[in-house]
Amino acid sequence: MKDKKYDLIIVGTGPAGMSAAVYAARYKLETLLIGDIHGGMAAEAHEIWNLISYKKIRGFELAIKLKEQVENLGVEILTKKVSSIKKNKNFFKIIVENENYYSKKIILATGSEKRKLGVKDEKKFLGKGISYCATCDATFFKDKTISVIGGSDAALTAALLLSDFAIKVYLIYRKNKFFRAEPAWVDAVEKNKKIRTIFNANVVELIGKNFLEKIKINNGTVIESSGLFIEIGSTPNSGLARKLGIELENDFIITDKKQKTNIKGIFAAGDVTNNALKQIITAAAEGAIAATQAYEEIKTEEK
Repeated sequence: MKDKKYDLIIVGTGPAGMSAAVYAARYKLETLLIGDIHGGMAAEAHEIWNLISYKKIRGFELAIKLKEQVENLGVEILTKKVSSIKKNKNFFKIIVENENYYSKKIILATGSEKRKLGVKDEKKFLGKGISYCATCDATFFKDKTISVIGGSDAALTAALLLSDFAIKVYLIYRKNKFFRAEPAWVDAVEKNKKIRTIFNANVVELIGKNFLEKIKINNGTVIESSGLFIEIGSTPNSGLARKLGIELENDFIITDKKQKTNIKGIFAAGDVTNNALKQIITAAAEGAIAATQAYEEIKTEEK
């Protein structure tokens, strides 16, 4: 595989990247899909209720289905992280752990990562009470009192999942009401007797010796809490784009309606772009559009 040339290399294995790979395969493009987290952040979702064709599906199950479909179409998947991308004459050079791959076109579908709380000892208690993934770690907190910070769908669904294991869940939000979450999730949280919501609050201190034991919020209240699940949004993984000189808006990649960036031959799709709606269905749609446009450019250039 070393120094192999491709028509298209897709960086990112979330819904946008996987969708792009499906379309690229249908267009018979020689395609390589590179990514270290199959399913992206979608894989961490407890349950997904708003994806057309599924009444509901767990995030990790969707990730498996996406990967299976891509593999079934014969797309090559490299489970590694891209180090850098450079323009090399008529090709782009993609460097992955000291190996070089070349491609006519690139789709950046690098997604986003969970935003950190930024409180002292957050790193110290990581894996010892602090978590960014309720789906991954919920079972470790059986019969314990824990907390979730955030007010989005992700925070509310995390609290609901954790309530299946914990004896009590505090849901801490900095606003005076939920305004970002879907009303259906708000109703479910309000009806759950294990969940207590604390509005107008921020976590300002983490307390514990070897493991998290308590948290302090900004009004001075100290809460017994063996775990703290942080769901306060995400930041785009746009480092590769920045190094390439791709135009960004608040760290998100700027694309046109065809998912083109300001650099010819490079497209972007999914949560890393400056689209208005960060959802699985829109990410998959952008991946499809990006792959289609890459194919159209390649076809035109070969004439």
